[in-house]
Amino acid sequence: VRLTEVGPAVLPYARAALGAVGAARQAVDELTGLLHGRVAIGMVTACSITTLFDLLADFHRQYPAVEISLAEAGSDELAAALRDGRLDLALIGVGGSSPTGLATRVLIDEPLFAAVRHDDPLAARTTVTLRALQERRLISLPRGTGLRTCLDEARAAAGLRTHVAFEASALATAALLAVRGLGVAILPASMASAYKAELHAAEIRPALRSRIELAWRPGGPASPAARALIQLAESGLA
Repeated sequence: VRLTEVGPAVLPYARAALGAVGAARQAVDELTGLLHGRVAIGMVTACSITTLFDLLADFHRQYPAVEISLAEAGSDELAAALRDGRLDLALIGVGGSSPTGLATRVLIDEPLFAAVRHDDPLAARTTVTLRALQERRLISLPRGTGLRTCLDEARAAAGLRTHVAFEASALATAALLAVRGLGVAILPASMASAYKAELHAAEIRPALRSRIELAWRPGGPASPAARALIQLAESGLA
């Protein structure tokens, strides 16, 4: 195909027209996605922080027609769902390194404490080692949560076989079981502080930390609604 004599003069305008058509189509797709789109959110089991809820409320106010779904699962399951596109955004618990292949933002980073009733022998101590807890019944979150991963990895690294007698579905449940003398609750600092009237908390040594992170695919989700949610999350956490 060859240009005619007037072709070189017309060609830039033709390309601009085609570009405008493409931009118009993209703008329509973006608007349609934000009017009738859907976002899928995940949250680690037993998480009670309100940051994610505040984010979803802000997003709903801005895009009321977008359908929002929220599901709970273990952190490993949530990370896998983010990677394969089943989720757009997730709040995950992390015990060690952040999950590979994902963009993350740390929301909470806390040391872990061993919490017992005030009449427990452990209540005389301000710190406690995992080895000292080896013969005690522990109360912890289930496997798949960041706190439990942190505990299990530390026990394995030290060659210890501490006994998790109760797997609680929420941190408040773990604390209440400890209040009733059923074992030693492994709690993050904020939860241990919330129950200081009923429980004495000794910091675990060497220091163990668990984190709550907001995670998404670094390349960005395909849907306009999901991209808008990620942008809102990043701007709100900046």
